[in-house]
Amino acid sequence: MRFLPLLFLSIVLFSSCAQTEPKTSSDTEEWIDLFNGNNLDGWDLKITGYELNENFGNTFRVEDGLMKVRYDEYETFENRYGHIFYEQPFSYYRLEVEYRFVGEQTEGGAGWAFRNNGIMFHSQPAQTMNLDQDFPVSIEFQLVGGDGENDRPNGSVCTPGTHVVVDGELRTEHCINSGGPTHHGDQWVTAELVAYGDSLIQHKLNGELVMEYTNPQLENGDPLTGGYIALQAESHPTDIRSVRLLNLSGCMDEGALNYKRYYVSHSAEECRYN
Repeated sequence: MRFLPLLFLSIVLFSSCAQTEPKTSSDTEEWIDLFNGNNLDGWDLKITGYELNENFGNTFRVEDGLMKVRYDEYETFENRYGHIFYEQPFSYYRLEVEYRFVGEQTEGGAGWAFRNNGIMFHSQPAQTMNLDQDFPVSIEFQLVGGDGENDRPNGSVCTPGTHVVVDGELRTEHCINSGGPTHHGDQWVTAELVAYGDSLIQHKLNGELVMEYTNPQLENGDPLTGGYIALQAESHPTDIRSVRLLNLSGCMDEGALNYKRYYVSHSAEECRYN
């Protein structure tokens, strides 16, 4: 019966290995799908003049695997600006949003809002917006589409209640032109936002860097180190098929099981060793 000790040793070794979390590659990017393609779970919405999560006119909906911004139940827009917020704040991250503009602008929408929506980030929580507040205090990665004829640069920055620094200069105007490309028609576009807390911010479109700036801050000069992410509804129908995020904040201890080489901000409390 000499095989019994060997069998016992094998069971012990197997049990020990089963209780140890495998260490994944430090280069494997762990993207999070913020939009699940089925419903709006994990999101809060706020429309001007309405209470939190009162989805007037079924403005935000999910159909055919897409998050859709629609106004077919509106008679006229009447400045009902909408924002849909992901439930968790972030500070250091890469965000990718695949979107397209479709159809005609809603009657009553402002001229500047033609094929115009945005990604609001470093934003105040949806729960803190006033009933009649049009836009959250945030930074906006502006998404615009062309009219088929004229240049209309995409990927600019707007700053409701905030400021940024461009090329070392504090800029206080509401919107700053990116000089990015014009995207005509109903084509899908991938907008990528790179946010490093209150330091560097980059806007990319289809992989091309179109704008960068630093020091996002409130109008009183307080730094904006992070906040919530929201997608806009400014009167033009829009489809969104993907919203995904790569968190760049995490355990930067190379001895930890969940160390990632691409992290840029260390969070010691997230380190796991067994």
